[in-house]
Amino acid sequence: MNHLFEDIKAIYRNDPAAHGLEVLIYPCLRAIVVHRYISNPLYKLGVPFIPRLISEFMKFITLIEIHPGARIGKGFFADHGHGIVIGETAEIGRNCVLFHNVTLGGTGKHAGKRHPTIGNNVLIGTAATLLGPIYVGNNVKIGAETFIINHDVPDHATVVGTPGRIVKLEGKKVDLTLQPSKRKHE
Repeated sequence: MNHLFEDIKAIYRNDPAAHGLEVLIYPCLRAIVVHRYISNPLYKLGVPFIPRLISEFMKFITLIEIHPGARIGKGFFADHGHGIVIGETAEIGRNCVLFHNVTLGGTGKHAGKRHPTIGNNVLIGTAATLLGPIYVGNNVKIGAETFIINHDVPDHATVVGTPGRIVKLEGKKVDLTLQPSKRKHE
């Protein structure tokens, strides 16, 4: 239940339009509650078909697709979550914000870990696409419509563009190319 309270606090913290009990009908809250307390636990138990069916039903209801295998930390907020896709092996840290049409997907070229790992306190802008078993560090900002494939993002970076480039690192303006991911794919 601690996660639920942190997710509700995240709505108030990140959405100035959030008032009173209306947060209880936010699509992101419905999607994450069903994921955390129903589909993900069933998936971990190895129950076939049912978790995926629940995930598909919630996608229809909320327009947010969270694979039952995804791992999501507390304080998650999907602002205007329409069109968000979170893949099976994606991992999202604490206090992360995703805007609509964000994709945390795979490339189809990897077995095992195929989706991004997102650190803590990360903001991912509208229509950003992150593909492959990449690592996005802590305290990162990824701009709208940024495209990152198979490249890691260091802590405290701001990334924009297609392909993504680091324009700020630890508070200083830079112009750096992202480095290819060197992580082992289980």
